[in-house]
Amino acid sequence: MNRLLVVDDEDKIRLLIRKYAEFEGYSVEEASDGMIAVNLCRKHPHSYDLIIMDIMMPELDGFSAVREIRKCCSTPVLMLSARGEEYDKIHGFELGIDDYVVKPFSPKELMMRVSAIIKRTHPELNTAQKKILSFEGLSIDFTGRIVTIDGKKADLSPKEYDLLFYLADNRNIALTREKLITNVWGYDFYGDDRTLDTHIKLLRKSLGPYAKFIVTLRGVGYRFEA
Repeated sequence: MNRLLVVDDEDKIRLLIRKYAEFEGYSVEEASDGMIAVNLCRKHPHSYDLIIMDIMMPELDGFSAVREIRKCCSTPVLMLSARGEEYDKIHGFELGIDDYVVKPFSPKELMMRVSAIIKRTHPELNTAQKKILSFEGLSIDFTGRIVTIDGKKADLSPKEYDLLFYLADNRNIALTREKLITNVWGYDFYGDDRTLDTHIKLLRKSLGPYAKFIVTLRGVGYRFEA
């Protein structure tokens, strides 16, 4: 059973996350401020599979808590914030967080993001069911890095593979352009949105009739809808 550490000074937020997390089969431990979270991680550096960390907290804010936690363990961190400023997101990613969710959030989407992070950072926990995904006549073999369309192997460029794998692995989640570029091209990418749009266009062409699974979210980004 995967174990989560939920860090937030609001009791209602912790209770809400615990309710949904336990329903999804996770074990949950709570901390009401950053200092408590840091002490827990120092005492049990390998006990948690994921930390959900709020930013604005008394005693020790989320950014400072993550900075201290990184000194003793590399546990994935999903950061929560009532603010959506670009600076906060950039600062969080520079500290090594894995995802960023703005309050108010959808508990169901939060759990999907938690699942995606755990699957990505702990592939050994999910190899049996994540080797191959199939959507109608589209088959995606993550381990073999093979995509087949109606039984015929597709000829995709390396970046098309990366983009499709990321989209499919995070299926039914709205992915912003920034998030796609960051996770597929890397944090140090200096191009622009046109690079993403061009690759989406090429990927759709390669997928033929199954291009329908890649849905454009106007003004936001894309979603693999299946």
